[in-house]
Amino acid sequence: MERISEEVLKEDSRYLELLSLRFPSIAAASTEIINLEAILNLPKGTEHFLADLHGEHEAFQHVLRNASGAIRRKVDEIFGSSLSRSGKKELCTLIYYPEQKLQLVRENVQDMESWYRVTLNRLVKVCQNVSSKYTRSKVRKALPEEFSYIIQELLHESSADPNKQAYINVIVSTIIDTLRADDFIITMCNLIQRLTIDSLHILGDIFDRGPGPHIIMDILCNYHNFDIQWGNHDILWMGAASGNDACIANVLRLAMRYANHSVLEDGYGINLLPLATFAMETYADDPCTSFGPRVEDENVHIDEKTLRLLAQMHKAVSVIQFKLEAEIIRRRPEFGMEDRLLLEHIDRQRKVFVMDGRDYEMISCFFPTVCPDDPYRLTPEEKAVVAKLHESFTRSEKLRRHIKCIFRYGCMYNVCNSNLLFHASMPLNQDGTLREVVILGKKYKGKELLDRVGQLVRMAYFAEKTSPEKSFAVDYMWYLWCGRNSPAFDKSKMATFERYFLVDREMHKEEKGAYYTLRDNEEVCDRILDEFGVRGTHRHIINGHVPVKAAKGEKPVRANGKLMVIDGGFSRAYYSETGIAGYTLVYHSRGFQLVQHEPFSSAQEAVEEGQDIKSTTQLVELSSQRMLVKDTDKGRELMVQIEDLKKLLQAYRAGIIKERI
Repeated sequence: MERISEEVLKEDSRYLELLSLRFPSIAAASTEIINLEAILNLPKGTEHFLADLHGEHEAFQHVLRNASGAIRRKVDEIFGSSLSRSGKKELCTLIYYPEQKLQLVRENVQDMESWYRVTLNRLVKVCQNVSSKYTRSKVRKALPEEFSYIIQELLHESSADPNKQAYINVIVSTIIDTLRADDFIITMCNLIQRLTIDSLHILGDIFDRGPGPHIIMDILCNYHNFDIQWGNHDILWMGAASGNDACIANVLRLAMRYANHSVLEDGYGINLLPLATFAMETYADDPCTSFGPRVEDENVHIDEKTLRLLAQMHKAVSVIQFKLEAEIIRRRPEFGMEDRLLLEHIDRQRKVFVMDGRDYEMISCFFPTVCPDDPYRLTPEEKAVVAKLHESFTRSEKLRRHIKCIFRYGCMYNVCNSNLLFHASMPLNQDGTLREVVILGKKYKGKELLDRVGQLVRMAYFAEKTSPEKSFAVDYMWYLWCGRNSPAFDKSKMATFERYFLVDREMHKEEKGAYYTLRDNEEVCDRILDEFGVRGTHRHIINGHVPVKAAKGEKPVRANGKLMVIDGGFSRAYYSETGIAGYTLVYHSRGFQLVQHEPFSSAQEAVEEGQDIKSTTQLVELSSQRMLVKDTDKGRELMVQIEDLKKLLQAYRAGIIKERI
């Protein structure tokens, strides 16, 4: 051990005194050094990266349950030809859905005792395999208290040892005899799921389109290790929870568009009755063309009366949205979004939209709540609806809990193990240099920009007292959703009005920022990685936001491997466009694998028929040597701790600090 001078130890004595509270003796400090050195030489834990979940909770749950196909591969490796293909499928299904599968087994298996005995032994083998890269301490912390001792005994004793065979057999028999086999199997299956994924990275857009973002959030808020890089759809919901009425209107519009009103009503207790009543009365004679909801799931059937009501609510809240957005645009000229003041360009008499001296045919020109002289003024009825919705959003206890979870585990970007993670874009100039963005009179770019944006997002929600900066922050939440210089969006416009009301499809186009084409350039990626201080021979940018159209030959790996875009279209709304149903990027001790998923049918089919998500695995980058914990960010933290403990040891031995025993 390298000797440290007494002068250095004395300089650090205050810190070392504090450290001695945790490690009060030479023995305690030495033991911890031994433990940490051992951990450094364990294989690196497996990281999973997912993006753009968009409320598809069943597919998300299944990907977590099967660890993107890793559990199936492990079962194949462990049992090889000793277990039939159908036997492996049955075991995998049990691991994914233990409660549901056990119910089916009890209905179809006559000799349950034999089945329990065989199954328990198989689960122990799988669990031993997935736990082998962790310390006993880490595994123990993952165990439920009631079965902790028994599982530890089974995991760390070998049935191949003749002295232990009878011991293990008695444990298994006793579990069955005491009628705890079902509970024990469920615990083992959940443990296998947990240990197969060490950490989970969500690259934004949990919300909107799909039916279960609240279910995804329930899972994440209880997940053992995860982080979130905020996407524009997440920020939209965060803005709504912060009381931004334009964000609230956008959330409602998207819920109506995809017939996901149950997320609001049942998931978050949002009262939609005021909007429904207003919409039925105001648009009773309007066919609401362009506002019929998109029902992507063929198993979901909505009656005509409900579809009609949803279309009316959809149009009502869209018009309210355009008015609320105009308030922000006028209040914040620094946003530079005056070109999105569109209601004033409608020529009611000729029923056309006039822009830059050109007439555009309109799909509909029925706007009963829009005053030609003041098109952005809310009617008294609209104001009442907005006030009630505002109260409902800001007082939803479950929404508040989920948003606080997003804040606690989320940020605009993350640097982890030589990977730079962010949802959408890094604003760039056409020459690939970082673009300066002005916020409250000051210019920001690159890392400083994302840091400043993150501060404003937190201020919008957490700042207690109303101040000019908090008011700006709340407005800025909406800008982040759809502003052209927003790193969470970075397009010329969000063409909501044009898609609903204009026939000309050229007007529907949203021009992407420079980043979306320049990110294919390795030099540009290196410049961004340098900006964020990302080091390492193998470093990467990992993004979501823009679906990779695999059906058209687009590739998720770009810039000579420096960039990976993993939005493969989890949302059913993208299936026809992408041809697949999402990617999972897996980073384990041997390198990167990209898992391409086919559309997921349902959890019920997975249980009853043993249907797994069909996945194709592609090696992105393979390491010549297995990565260990010491090669990771966590490893570097542990090395610093070891150095501090070594200083403490010397301080004890030199008498600079006295042992506390």
